[in-house]
Amino acid sequence: MPFAIALLVVGIELSPAHFLYTGPLLTATPALAAVTMGPKGTISAAAVALAVSVTTATYNQAWGTQQVYTNFLAIFLVSAASIATSSAMHSRRQSELNQVRRISAAAQSVLLRPVPDRLGSVRTASMYLAAEAGAQIGGDLYEAVETRYGVRMIVGDVRGKGLPAVRSAAAVLSAFREAVHYEDDLLEVIDHCAAALRRERAMPLGTSQDDEKDPTESFVTVIVAQVPDDHVVELVNHGHPAPLMLHQGRVQALVPTSTEPPLGLEDLVTGPPAKAASYSFAPGDRLLLYTDGVIEARNQDSEFFSLSEAMEAASACTPPDFLEELHKALLRHTQGRLGDDVAMILVDRLD
Repeated sequence: MPFAIALLVVGIELSPAHFLYTGPLLTATPALAAVTMGPKGTISAAAVALAVSVTTATYNQAWGTQQVYTNFLAIFLVSAASIATSSAMHSRRQSELNQVRRISAAAQSVLLRPVPDRLGSVRTASMYLAAEAGAQIGGDLYEAVETRYGVRMIVGDVRGKGLPAVRSAAAVLSAFREAVHYEDDLLEVIDHCAAALRRERAMPLGTSQDDEKDPTESFVTVIVAQVPDDHVVELVNHGHPAPLMLHQGRVQALVPTSTEPPLGLEDLVTGPPAKAASYSFAPGDRLLLYTDGVIEARNQDSEFFSLSEAMEAASACTPPDFLEELHKALLRHTQGRLGDDVAMILVDRLD
């Protein structure tokens, strides 16, 4: 708007209608810029207003008149006040944003805490990337816990965004962290997570637009893994992307033998639940659990990110460094713009 006004003034002053007094229009441009454009934009608008005043005064041969110098003085005073106001507003907004980020980081440390470097007979690492600008937490979830049954892990993806997705993720994670320690069957652990999600959806959450959506539209895809003392990994997959196993430099997908519905959609499928599938997990193998934000990331040509190729190309290193290599490859593929949240857990089998 400020620059459109300056362009309008130029059009008037260079036309036969130059007898119209346009000084107040130019004086208003820095003030308008201060509302939305920040200090740099306000300075630019003030410079444009000054340049237009000089140009029109020269073109109309108005130098020496009181009107010209009055316009210059008004532009100078309004510009100085606008720059000072814009700087103060920018500082206040930045302070508020920093406070929100600190609160978000504290919430993330409680809900999505980094997994330990070593759990029982495996080395582990985790990574979470929120797609929303300025955010540190979203609808993806992960956890890894050492129990008497072995190391148990979960990775999930909540449908939707915003606070409702965070609440659903918190409900599933809380149930998982509790159930893994006393349920010997992975299917029972999944049942606890599903029950927690149903209770969360049944709670009245307010009157916001997100809370008024049909609760049946909310579901969570999850995969639960268990690494016992034997050289195997047991998986229960509920509508989630298949994990990838890196064995002797080659990647293979651990595709489930049967399809289970995501949490929250159990009523749509009848029949007995499938049992946990068991796969070989020998020393030296690497297992990656991830969300669909990784494999559905696109580049400018709408090509999907090839996670298996990125895993095979990554150098042999520690789990945190390996995830960092995947992170860099993902950002190169998407030119630094993620379209969805990303969560990953990497597990190394030790001797």
